[in-house]
Amino acid sequence: MLQLENVTKAYRTERIETLALADVDLRIEAGELVSIMGPSGSGKSTLLHLLGLLDLPTSGRVSIADRDVSRASDGELARLRNVTIGFVFQTFHLIPDLSVADNVEIPLLYRRVGHKERRRRALAALERVGLAFRAGHLPSQLSGGQQQRVAIARAIVGAPRVVLADEPTGNLDSHMGEEIFGLLKELNSADGTTVVMVTHDPRLAARTPRTVRLFDGRLVN
Repeated sequence: MLQLENVTKAYRTERIETLALADVDLRIEAGELVSIMGPSGSGKSTLLHLLGLLDLPTSGRVSIADRDVSRASDGELARLRNVTIGFVFQTFHLIPDLSVADNVEIPLLYRRVGHKERRRRALAALERVGLAFRAGHLPSQLSGGQQQRVAIARAIVGAPRVVLADEPTGNLDSHMGEEIFGLLKELNSADGTTVVMVTHDPRLAARTPRTVRLFDGRLVN
């Protein structure tokens, strides 16, 4: 489903080059639930951005569904992201002056889905995460855990094959973190959605069938 082959990612300025990832080979099969762990600065978020087509490698090959996208145009990458991948971030990234339902609808706007169908799908996604009754509220009227559930609803409203979550429990207490992890796990088990989650929490990582570990930009056993 997702594959990196001999991938290196370097960030360059006029004076220095920083190697974020080096010679990474990784394949994630359809329907897997995978956690990514490693110390700060080890390349976890860079790896997730490459898997999510938010960035391209300096060298090597990135494939999705066996299609090489390493040199795809920005437009091609945007279309693939919108159809195939849902994103969940640590800081929620909800638009503060839009209602909960309007925030969830955003991915469908880029697909030019009509208003009534957008609203139907948004409410269905919110029902899935237990927040349909909050559809008309603003993000500021929700708790952190509720905002993250809205972010998950937004990620799944377009029925993506892959959900990528970057520290989705990092800003939450342990109880809310358990709820969010449970939602991601349910998406994986019930829908067969491929879920890749960056986490610093070894307890959560231990509950995923597979853990990928990074150190100084390299995969380690």
